[in-house]
Parts: sequence; C-alpha cells; structure tokens
Amino acid sequence: MTTISRTDASVLGRWWWSVDRWSLAALLAIVSVGVVLTMAASPPVAERLNLDTFYFAHRHLMLVPPVILTLLAISLLDAKSVRRLALLGFVVGIGLLVATTLFGTDIKGARRWIQLGSFSLQPSEIVKPCFAVVSAWFFTMWRFNEGSRAHVGAVGAYALVMVLLVMQPDIGMAILVSLVWGVQFFVAGLPMLLVVIIGVLFLAGSVGAYFSFTHVQGRVDRFLDPGNGEVYQVARSLEAFINGGFFGRGPGEGRVKLVLPDAHADFVFAVVGEEFGLIMSVAIVGLFAFVVLRGFARALRKSDLFVILAVTGLLVQFGLQAIINMATTLNLMPTKGMTLPFISYGGSAMLSLAIAMGMVLALTRERPGEVRR
Repeated sequence: MTTISRTDASVLGRWWWSVDRWSLAALLAIVSVGVVLTMAASPPVAERLNLDTFYFAHRHLMLVPPVILTLLAISLLDAKSVRRLALLGFVVGIGLLVATTLFGTDIKGARRWIQLGSFSLQPSEIVKPCFAVVSAWFFTMWRFNEGSRAHVGAVGAYALVMVLLVMQPDIGMAILVSLVWGVQFFVAGLPMLLVVIIGVLFLAGSVGAYFSFTHVQGRVDRFLDPGNGEVYQVARSLEAFINGGFFGRGPGEGRVKLVLPDAHADFVFAVVGEEFGLIMSVAIVGLFAFVVLRGFARALRKSDLFVILAVTGLLVQFGLQAIINMATTLNLMPTKGMTLPFISYGGSAMLSLAIAMGMVLALTRERPGEVRR
C-alpha cells in the first residue's frame, strides 16, 4: 500500500497520482532485465577485448541510476516544459552533430561518436527524441493557426537532420527518423497527395542509399542472399534460438555469447533466446508491446493535438527500435546496429531512451480539469 495520500498536494504527490504507474513499472522491469542480461552476456566480450571480466557490466550498472533519475525527473514536467526541453535538446544536439561530422571519431569509415572528456557520445541519439517533439510542435501550430507555414519549419528541421545523418553516414538512423516523422505528418492530417509524394520520396531515398553506400548494399545483399557474404553473427544468433528451445539452457549456460562480438549490444536478444528460451523472449516482447499500446491508449484520450503527435512519435521510435533489433537478430531484415531499448549495452542510447520515455510519461499524465476525448 502506498504511503502517498490522494490529498497530498506536493509535487511528488501530484505526480504519483497522475503518472501512468503501470507503464512506469513496465519500463523499470525492462531496465532490470537489461541489468541481468548485461551481467550474463558481457563478460566473455570483455575478456576477448582483454578488459576486466565485468567491465561492461560495471559501466552498465553505473548508467542505470542516472538513467532512472532522468526518466523520473522529466516525467515531472508539464507539456510546455517538455517542449522547451525538446527545443533545447534539439539545438544542442544539432550543434553536436555538426561537431561530430567535423571532429568525431572515425570508426569503420563513419563518424557518429564524439569524445567529451572520458565519455563517448552519439549525438544522433539525443536529437532523435527531441526532434520528434519539435516536429509535433510545428505540426500543431500548422493545424491550429490559420495561414501558418509551421509545417515548412518541420520540413526544414527534418531536412537538416537528414543531411547531418547522411554525412556521418548513419543510414539506419536516418530511416528510423524518417519513418517517425512521416507517421507524425500523417497523423497531423496532411493531404493524401502529400502522403503519396512523401512515400515515393522515402522509397527513392532508400534505393539511393542502397546504390550510394557500400555498407548498406552489402547488408541488403547478404540478407537477400546469405551465400553472398559473411553472415556469421546472424547465423550464430539463429543457432542460439534453436538451442534455447522453449525453456532455455539456463542462466549462464549459453554458448552464443562466447563467439558473438556484439552479444552484449546488438545481439543481446540471442542471449535471451538461448539461456532463457521462448518464454522469456515472448515476455520481453510483451513488455515492449505493453508500453507502446498503453502509451497510445492514454495519448488518444487527450484533446491536445501536440500531446497526441509527440507521444505518437516517441512511442513509434521506441517500438520500431525494439522491432528492428529483434528482427535483425532473427534474420527477418538486414542487420542494423540498433540497440534493444534499455537492455543492450550503450550509454548514449539509454540516455536517449530515458529522455524519450520520461517525455511520454510527462505528456500522458492525468491533469485535473483537462478535457478528454
């Protein structure tokens, strides 16, 4: 039984009785699963890199408290404060993206990371949730201010983000951001002619990326024809799910983490399948589905278009990222270096997700006197 009374008028009291506690519990459960899986999957990876056995586990555990505090702190905000935070994050993130393009660390021909002291940051992860909220703001002004050209601002911001992502290059992130932006534009009520035009442009952009970037072409070719290149990680991942069966081999008994370079990051779902089996895999999928569907259900009760659009963008990001990670692990789509939200190792991604889901919790809070749909 909670010790916070419904008559408690403090900030904490008002937050507790207005926030979606079920979604919060599901998010904390996902974070907890991430801690367990990092402890299980990362030691062999650290040893192969001649690091301390629990190097990645310790770093992940150090990230969990600030990530949870960030999520909770942002969930205390109102809609106006969320907009301001998103605008600030977007401006700072764009500046960091420019700096990354010029001075970032070159890894395998791509500049996606910038070194800030002892901390490596991927600025595109910070831009991602902030851009979704800023776009929702533009679209809302466009729909409710007669004669407004705010949608031009949304298109301009999108174009700026795309240019900077392609310059890195980070085509996977560009596709994810494009899908989210397109969904928001559609929900905002753009004409069907524009829907078709944007769809054709997205398709043309994907084809152009295939022919312009060798790493994109290689991944697609290997997916369509596994015999046309190295598919080591995907093959081992599929073996892990087969070996895990229904109940799994048991915690710590998996073998895939001994040979997969990214067992603690992009392919952590394979560790789940081998050590904990189908039951745990389905349970994790269920947690992600619960957060997304419940978030949509609460957002659609709101009468504020900005809230609906912002939450839609943030939840589509969250859900798509989980789907892409799990689909690549199961060889259902070409590989893409995208983490499983709150579970895979990665500081920038976890911070980005904490910001995004904190915003979702803040925007879907029940506030006295608000009109419901």
